[in-house]
Amino acid sequence: MDSSIATIALPAALAVIMLGLGLSLTTADFVRLLRVPGTVALILGCQIVVLPLLCLGLVLAFQPPPALAVGMMLLSASPGGTTASLYSYLFRGNVALNISLTALNSLTAMVTLPLITNLALAHFMSDGDTLGLQADKVLQVFAIILIPVAVGMVLRARAQAFALRMERPVKAASVVVLVGVILTAVYQELDNIGDYIVAVGLMVVLFNLASLAIGYWAPRALGTGRPEAIASCMEIGLHNTTLSLAIALSPALLGNTEIAIPSAVYGVLMLFTAAATGLLLNRRGVRDDAARQAAPPVP
Repeated sequence: MDSSIATIALPAALAVIMLGLGLSLTTADFVRLLRVPGTVALILGCQIVVLPLLCLGLVLAFQPPPALAVGMMLLSASPGGTTASLYSYLFRGNVALNISLTALNSLTAMVTLPLITNLALAHFMSDGDTLGLQADKVLQVFAIILIPVAVGMVLRARAQAFALRMERPVKAASVVVLVGVILTAVYQELDNIGDYIVAVGLMVVLFNLASLAIGYWAPRALGTGRPEAIASCMEIGLHNTTLSLAIALSPALLGNTEIAIPSAVYGVLMLFTAAATGLLLNRRGVRDDAARQAAPPVP
């Protein structure tokens, strides 16, 4: 991806994406987290520590090419996306918790995402070309992510009506630009797409299913309510692949189509697996509620 169009469009798209996220956030989103500190700590621990370690285990077991290994680790480090809130709403999760977690995850990812990606580059691609997210690249990631989010939050706080009007067109604009660049990348790598899917397909499926399972059962094991567990399931299982794709494809950051492949595959797959998971959890919830209603009262 070395064209001048991609060089300008992808960092701009990423900045617009993060501006859109900032426009949707308020300080109240973070205050809500104080009501369930244990659940929040558990979900963040899964997101920041458990998922990257799980992904590393899959990468070491499957031994994909170095760039695809880095792509898997970049994917594992990406936070939950805004799609999680929609799925949580559809499947009776705690949407307020999703919104708050997305806000907090987006902030923590500003540190964890460059760190994990840099470690992956150093481990898997240290003997190749100087691709990486070195100190200047890390600063670029911070700038492209942090500044637009901060600007969006300030606009939301000081000009709420304007921010609410702009939220949808800003998101639409970022999606249009990103889809265009992704289609260009796919076209350039058309001859290799089949090999890439073969190389990462099973890894991506296992990582996706494990993310959804951990997201639901880890909170439930500690006695968290079903709506909060569903919110966690969607938050952990639906990664922000828009962000990881933009970082992988942007010439100003990684500029490597192969690194983007795991996120591209995951971004399509997760929409179906998360829907199937939500339906199964709702059916389970209906059965559990029916069983409780049918049970004789305790004397």
